[in-house]
Amino acid sequence: MLPGTPSLVLIASADAADKDLWRMVLDSGGVVLAVLIVLIALSIACWAIIGAKTVTIGIAIRRSRDFVVTFRNSTRLGELYQACDAIEPSPARDMFRAGYEELDLILRERDQRHPHVTTLPERQVAVRPEGDGPSARPNNDMAAFENIERALRQAGSASIAMHERYVGFLATVGSAAPFIGLFGTVWGIMMAFKDIDTTKPILDTVTPHIAEALVATAIGLLAAIPAVMAYNWLVGQLKRLEGHLGQFTTDYLNILRRHFFS
Repeated sequence: MLPGTPSLVLIASADAADKDLWRMVLDSGGVVLAVLIVLIALSIACWAIIGAKTVTIGIAIRRSRDFVVTFRNSTRLGELYQACDAIEPSPARDMFRAGYEELDLILRERDQRHPHVTTLPERQVAVRPEGDGPSARPNNDMAAFENIERALRQAGSASIAMHERYVGFLATVGSAAPFIGLFGTVWGIMMAFKDIDTTKPILDTVTPHIAEALVATAIGLLAAIPAVMAYNWLVGQLKRLEGHLGQFTTDYLNILRRHFFS
């Protein structure tokens, strides 16, 4: 026997097994084939979501971390706000802009300028009327500070919600795919026993159909396992992003309280 022949045999056996698997998938008919098509489509959708969310959430974390460093190294909030257009978009940048715009509006409503803030002359903002609604002008410093805090948290929540979109789909597939595959298997086994030919050995007539039916469960598990693992990992990444934004919110509000609301 030539050297390396056992390896060639193993490779050939693996190729034959793969061909048998695909042949069983293609030979499946009716409900079982429909189940397999649904599971394959769900698996493709999951992998597309996993790839897209891994990239976008990773970019959001990196850019937010970089912006927080820039924020902590800045000496003028107004200068940082005016430089935001040249900074890469990130959740932290959007939160800073939302908070600063509310602060600028409050300072205009006070009709005074603060030495640490440059108000924005290009923004012609009408003074808000007095009242008790959410769009009314705050009547004291505590209410004004709460407005800024609310603007920050709304911007952060909107960013987290945007990055959470479609992540829940992975959890749905992870919990439903095994049951969809099991349904296809049960249906295939029912049809296999229904089509028993009494003139032939039972193993010759039932075994191939059962093997085809079991493929549905295998495909269901192949779709569910990566979906569940990716969902748990992405949730962890979202919590990491939320933690960065929470720390930034605390730092930002502390600075505003110290300089404008003390």
